[in-house]
Formats: sequence, structure tokens, C-alpha cells
Amino acid sequence: MTNERRVLVHPDKGALAGSVAARFITKMLDILDDQPVAHVVLTGGSMAGAVLASVAASPARTSIDWSRVHFWWGDERWVPAGDSERNDRVADEALLDALELPSGNVHRFAASDAGLTLDEAAEAYSRELADHGEGAEAPAFDITFLGVGPDGHIASLFPHRSGIQVADRSVIAVRNSPKPPPERLSLTRPVINASQRIWLVLAGADKASALGLALAGASRDEVPVAGIKGRRRTVFFVDSDAAAEVPEQLIARDY
Repeated sequence: MTNERRVLVHPDKGALAGSVAARFITKMLDILDDQPVAHVVLTGGSMAGAVLASVAASPARTSIDWSRVHFWWGDERWVPAGDSERNDRVADEALLDALELPSGNVHRFAASDAGLTLDEAAEAYSRELADHGEGAEAPAFDITFLGVGPDGHIASLFPHRSGIQVADRSVIAVRNSPKPPPERLSLTRPVINASQRIWLVLAGADKASALGLALAGASRDEVPVAGIKGRRRTVFFVDSDAAAEVPEQLIARDY
């Protein structure tokens, strides 16, 4: 089993989204050829939506038995169900609504109008993860998608906040987030790092500094993405603007 970090550079956002979508379809076919079900973690943001929309637009998506795929989220905003701020709404509109998935395959964080407190919602998601963990606190996710903020945050684990250090829980309630909305739910770093493959998708010049610092060995407390590494492989899919500060020797020429 290999454990690699690679940076794959694409000329622009469109090429980036299309390439990641094509690789996702190919990898899902490989995974489902080897095991009965797959677990995928989704993220929010414009690039995440673009990747999922590219999957939906691909004729090759019909080759996947989506009834064998479970979808989770790395984090969610504490807003009402269906709110445009929610990460699951982005995923629904871009791809999930088109797949006609069994309801049990889509594992959403609770919404703020679900009748739970923020802490109760974190505990509920922790239980749901454990229910599918086969003895572990969460599934060993086959592919975890992550975005990266200009400050280096991933999921809702922010610099100089305690969330990135939490190791005794699978899910945390986030309050006073430096990025609105202030209340959120997030997977913790150990659960993310237990993923078989972590795919980080970054675009734009504002992400260049965070990516460069992460690859240079910055502290995870200063740049949370620096503390992220999957069990088998960690791939940074980036456009040319986001790659501006990546050392040439770290850029992969193939996958």
C-alpha cells in the first residue's frame, strides 16, 4: 500500500473540474469492482459543485451502480434544511438529485430546524458514522473530497482554533467560525485522515499561499490542510493559479 502526496496542475477551472470528474468515475468503477459498497465524502464550495456537475454531465456516470455508493459530508453549515448555504444543497442540485439514490445512501448532517441543538446534531452524526464503521468510529472512506480556504482551512477546521486538534471525537460542533455562518458541524482530522484517498480540489490565486505552505511543512495549527494525509494517497488537484507557489519538484507529471 502506497501513501503518496501528489499535485496535479490543470490549465484552468473548467479543465480542473472535468479532469477530477473523469478520475472520480474511473476510480469508483475500480473500487466497486473490488468491494460491495463505497463511501464518499463530499465538500462544499464552487469547485465542488463544478466537479459534481461534470460527473452528472458525463455519459460514463451511467456505468456506475450508484445504489452501492454512500455519500457523506466533511462539514455543514448550521442553517435550515434546503438553505442555499448548505453544502448538501449544492451536491443535490449538481449531482445527487439526478442519481435517484436510496434514501439510506445519503448521510446528511442535521439542519438547524431539525429540532436538535448543535451539540446533539454532532452526536447524532457521530452515531451514524459509527453505525457504518464496522467496528470503527466511522467508515474508512474510499474518497474524501476537500476544498481548501485561502487561510488553509479544510472542512470547518480553521487555523488557530481548537477544532484541528480534536482527536477524541469523530464530529465537532463549531461555534464562532471566522467564516460565516458562525455555527457549523465538521468531521475531525483523525476521521478525515482515516480515508483511503483524500482529493483536495483548489482553484484561484488566493489559494496559492496556503497550498505552498502546506507542502512546505507548515504547522497544522497554522495551516490546517498541512495536517491532512490519506492512508493510501493524497492528491491536490489544482489550477495553474493555485499552483503558483508549488515547488516544481512536487508537481506530478501523471497520476
